[in-house]
Amino acid sequence: MATTLQRIEQLSSRVMRVLGCNPGPMTLQGTNTYLVGTGRRRVLIDTGEPSVPEYISCLKQALAESNTVIQEIIVTHWHSDHSGGIEDICKNISNDSAYCIKKLPRNPRREEVIGNGEQQYVYLQDGDLIKTEGATLRVLYTPGHTDDHMALHLEEENAIFSGDCILGEGTTIFEDLYDYMNSLKLLLNVKADIIYPGHGPVIQNAEAVILQYISHRNTREEQILTLFRDNFEKSFTVSELVKIIYKNVPENLHKMAELNLFHHLKKLEKEGKIFCNTDPDKKWRAVL
Repeated sequence: MATTLQRIEQLSSRVMRVLGCNPGPMTLQGTNTYLVGTGRRRVLIDTGEPSVPEYISCLKQALAESNTVIQEIIVTHWHSDHSGGIEDICKNISNDSAYCIKKLPRNPRREEVIGNGEQQYVYLQDGDLIKTEGATLRVLYTPGHTDDHMALHLEEENAIFSGDCILGEGTTIFEDLYDYMNSLKLLLNVKADIIYPGHGPVIQNAEAVILQYISHRNTREEQILTLFRDNFEKSFTVSELVKIIYKNVPENLHKMAELNLFHHLKKLEKEGKIFCNTDPDKKWRAVL
């Protein structure tokens, strides 16, 4: 049973969660946005989706009740359930200065436009520090879920804001499994105590959950490699592999499984363990 999240909740002396009010299959109970700091000016991490007036009302309420304003906005990655609320915040929540909105650049670099172009991103770099009263946030470049994904290490609590790299419930999707696995290992090496995820409840046992994420992917990878080793003279299309590896999964889910499997194959190709021919039907086989 999923833990029911309050729309506004003080999670620690320096972290307040404001729920994005955008529940769905991919967003769980909604995007978690966070006000961080102990002073009058707080850092806002993520902004929810566009055109969700309930979220703007909740954010206004959270700021009013704590007698605070937004110092700057940090976006963990480009997905619209994290960056989409920027324009609505700028239009509907007055501030004592112009909003400064920061994120990591896309990789490869490309132009990014916020709404009608009135606001522009200030780009961060891996390792940058963002400071406000009572909180120091260190930028951690964690690609894989997206090419611009960042996590943030809150030094005062030894906590990680994980964006969509790690969720409070279930597992996440990814664009590049090779990068994603390296990002999980990077987060593991931080040795954080807790994780404030982009969706779902706070994770108190950070190390155990990160190890679980790594193990889940490694188990599937080992299954794939075993199939190639046992059939080293054969080549397989992705569809053929899905029918073997996901034989216990209903066929209507095979298309989604195919995408997942493809990411595993691309990672193994990067590592030199398998290769793909140049035929139109794209067959994969083990490297001898």
